[in-house]
Amino acid sequence: MGDSQLYSDTFTLTEINDQKYDRVSRLKGNNENGDTEFTLDVNTELFPCSTGEHLSLVIASTLSLDGTKDDGKGWRGVGRGETTLADEYEYVCHGKVYRHQFDEGDDENIKVYISFGGLLLYIQGPYRKLTPLRVDYVYLLIKK
Repeated sequence: MGDSQLYSDTFTLTEINDQKYDRVSRLKGNNENGDTEFTLDVNTELFPCSTGEHLSLVIASTLSLDGTKDDGKGWRGVGRGETTLADEYEYVCHGKVYRHQFDEGDDENIKVYISFGGLLLYIQGPYRKLTPLRVDYVYLLIKK
């Protein structure tokens, strides 16, 4: 992982629920070790998925390849022709980490909640792997 990548793992989709909204599905998956699970709302019109597919998921603090901070310019401030981390992925979102939660009596695992403009990510796993997500704003990058 580079300096900008806070979390990176490969997940297998175990469930897709598309009954509530027309273009949004709720994906559920587990990583290969089985120690981390996620639930993610995805615009399936832009990024169609199937149960059993493997997704490479990265959560990063910036899209810069060298890890330099955005300096408030955000994703819209990236110049045309400038190569970024987003160029390597199929689905990219910018969002806010709004909650961290520990279960009572379980100090090994943490739950992290992130909102991408109303599309939510819930990820639960070992504290040591998810600790870097204690920041305000992140980018979610996914590819198959």
